[in-house]
Amino acid sequence: MAEQIEAGVLVTAVADFLKSIEGELSGRSAFHAKVAANALAIVARELADAPQAAERAALAGFLGHDAGIDALRAELCGRLRAGQLTPETPGLLEALTTAVIAKVRVDNPRYSTLARLAG
Repeated sequence: MAEQIEAGVLVTAVADFLKSIEGELSGRSAFHAKVAANALAIVARELADAPQAAERAALAGFLGHDAGIDALRAELCGRLRAGQLTPETPGLLEALTTAVIAKVRVDNPRYSTLARLAG
C-alpha cells in the first residue's frame, strides 16, 4: 500500500516547480507563476504552523474560556469597544502579540521585526 503524501509536501512541491520554471516564462505568465508560487508558500507555512490554532489558544487563555476563533475574536473586539479591556489589562498585549506573531510567521516570515518579537 502506498504512503499518502501530506498536503504541505504537495503544496511545497508545486511551489518549487513554479519557481523552477519562472526563468522560462516571460511577461504576464512569469508574474502569475511568481504570485502562484508565493501563494502556495503561504499555504504550506499555514499548514505547517497552524496560526489560527496559536491565535485561538492565546485568546482562549486570555479570555479564560475556549470557543471558536470567530467567537473569541468577536468577544475580544466587543470588550475592547466597550472599554472593558485596555492596553493596560494584564495579559492582553501578550495574547495579541502571540496571535500576531503566529500570523506574521505565515504571511511574511522575513519580516524584520519578527525575530525580535518572537524573542
